[in-house]
Amino acid sequence: MTRLAIAIVIVALVATAAIIARRRRTADPPTQRIYSVPEQVDRADFVDPGAPWLVVVFTSDVCDKCSDVWLKAQVVASDQVAIAESEFVRDRAVHEKYRIDAVPTTIIVDAEGVTRQSFLGPMSATDLWAAVAEVREPGSTPGVCDHH
Repeated sequence: MTRLAIAIVIVALVATAAIIARRRRTADPPTQRIYSVPEQVDRADFVDPGAPWLVVVFTSDVCDKCSDVWLKAQVVASDQVAIAESEFVRDRAVHEKYRIDAVPTTIIVDAEGVTRQSFLGPMSATDLWAAVAEVREPGSTPGVCDHH
């Protein structure tokens, strides 16, 4: 009788272990959020639509890093490069139109509104300068922006 009891306990333990293992295997892995950058924008939605280049920084007043990114973007302004800040509360319709779901998001756009370079999150002033230089004159930077 004791052998039967031991066998029943062993079968129960093996069955429980199998159920636990199956649950672990079939559980879905955690999802990963994928943020997107607009591939094209309507230049009329931003300042100076006639400028050859446009840098847009999508920000939010509650974002700690956004003001730093906006300050860096202002430095690249010129007669050839217009800059625009699109703050979430003030420009909610623009954020929704371009499905901006992460800030800061910075895009460098050509005269037709096509995004040529982008940054999700903070970037260095050097990286922004290099990206603007590269889109304006391809080959002008030695591979600095290949990862963007």
